[in-house]
Amino acid sequence: MTHVEDELTSQPECWTRAAARATEYGGALPAPGERVAIVGCGTSYFMAQAVAALREGSGQGETDAFAASEFPYGRSYDRVVALTRSGTTTEVLELLGELRGRTRTTAITADPGTPVMDAADDLVVLDFADERSVVQTRFATTALTLLRAHLGLHTEAVVADARTALRSELPQGIVDCAQFTFLGRGWTVGLANEAALKMREACLAWTEAYPAMEYRHGPISITTHGTATWMLGEVPGGLPEQVRDTGGRWVAGGLDPLAELVRVQRLAVAVAAARGLDPDQPRHLTRSVILAP
Repeated sequence: MTHVEDELTSQPECWTRAAARATEYGGALPAPGERVAIVGCGTSYFMAQAVAALREGSGQGETDAFAASEFPYGRSYDRVVALTRSGTTTEVLELLGELRGRTRTTAITADPGTPVMDAADDLVVLDFADERSVVQTRFATTALTLLRAHLGLHTEAVVADARTALRSELPQGIVDCAQFTFLGRGWTVGLANEAALKMREACLAWTEAYPAMEYRHGPISITTHGTATWMLGEVPGGLPEQVRDTGGRWVAGGLDPLAELVRVQRLAVAVAAARGLDPDQPRHLTRSVILAP
């Protein structure tokens, strides 16, 4: 078993632990009514997109998401939350340094022995969700679960769906598809972006991701026999039929969208195995991007 396989299968337990600690970390997380930005790089950026949509959609305050390198310093926020598994990512550390003394910051990380511990005002350490694999799975979803629970949007039904995602069979023949598109709506657009990234990282697959209603505005043109379109979240009316009419495969995500992401993680590992690739050794990638001064 690869590291990424071992780590992705532990997600139900990690989610339960994170949800139980949401109250403990409440003082370090955004309060209702605060104007908040959530930042990250790569996978963490896509989790930031999901959390921002969840928080604002639940009426708890204006919330934006940015890649750390694209943060708009001219805007005013009550708090900036940085998601960083390694605690060493250059863009995140630079951003926290720029904001020190100007804006309250919180870092959610997996490693307490890293520079982010001194860079942020408040800290949340999810060391039980740390990973050996370069490809992120459980840390990202555990951080999202913590924030979902903090917003009052997590239930144990999500954990049950994750267990279902781990034991259920993948759609027959999907490993052989040549191209994969992932779709989301609202908070699940971030999950769709992350699903596509997992497939690129772990198995070098040709993948794309879009808001579901945008799929008809051009991207559907690539859909044909041998492609798969996977929906995470609420399905727009008529879209499954349109995809099937192209000859493409439609995958309806019937589980909680975060649990559907677990199914995609499993797909990425399965496609890597079919292609003779090691998902623990993604091409051109390292566990953290640390840039030279």
